[in-house]
Amino acid sequence: MVAVRPAVSGIAVTPISSLMGGEVRGVDLSRPLTDVVLSAIQAAFHTHKLLRFPAQRLSEAQQVAFSRCLGDLQIHVLDQFRHPQHPEIYVLSNVDKTGRTTGRHPDRGTLVWHSDLSFQRRPALATILYGIEVPRRGGETLFADMVAAYEALPETMKRRIAGVRAVHDLDYSRTRAGEPPMTPAQRAEAPPVDHPLVRTHPDTGRKLLYISHHVSHMEGMPVDEGRALLDELMAHATQEQFVYRNTWQSGDVVIWDNRCTMHRATEYDAAGERRVIHRTVVKGDVPV
Repeated sequence: MVAVRPAVSGIAVTPISSLMGGEVRGVDLSRPLTDVVLSAIQAAFHTHKLLRFPAQRLSEAQQVAFSRCLGDLQIHVLDQFRHPQHPEIYVLSNVDKTGRTTGRHPDRGTLVWHSDLSFQRRPALATILYGIEVPRRGGETLFADMVAAYEALPETMKRRIAGVRAVHDLDYSRTRAGEPPMTPAQRAEAPPVDHPLVRTHPDTGRKLLYISHHVSHMEGMPVDEGRALLDELMAHATQEQFVYRNTWQSGDVVIWDNRCTMHRATEYDAAGERRVIHRTVVKGDVPV
């Protein structure tokens, strides 16, 4: 747990699992943050990899303003999910304009293990999700610790994957998840990119597995062999000992470090339950 002096920052951070995560209380994200509070939040983020801020009430503009405190924001290539007034917000909702549930999941690509923006040259540093409405059952978010997963690999596997580069392709992963293919303009804006299969965290210096459902193949490796390798690493990294399950409450804001985690949502009854999530993403650095 990060040492935060309430007299200085006014916030308290409590670990929420032995693997990752801290719950932050004593801060209202709808209001401008002092440098001291922002510094305390950033320190807790680096310590816990994931932060949960319960009982928040944010307008769209307030979520964007808070997110910008953490860095440059992405405007997602999938423009059909952009908020009409705030394009930095990616809207995940099964509620239509009449206020009724649509009966379908808004984006099935979120149901598979991935790291946000791994399909871009500058992948995500942090993702911020604001749970406006959440299901009573289902719709959790699972997080995998990719540092712990890498460190638990056999030495033979570490040697095998050292120096290997994976190609990340959003159009491939969306089609694979059962979503419609991207438009030609979207594909041109987000062409496939390659990243190291093992990256070094820029803040901690620790090595970690950098894999995602967005990976289509491994550079210089037969496609079938590369996909078999990815499947093996995915099965290893998503074992129970590496996974934290976050259960949502309405008003929760959850922030996590995409550089050293993977995540996925779980299924829920999209006809009988309402789920409205607003997402913002902070751009990171080119993986090395």
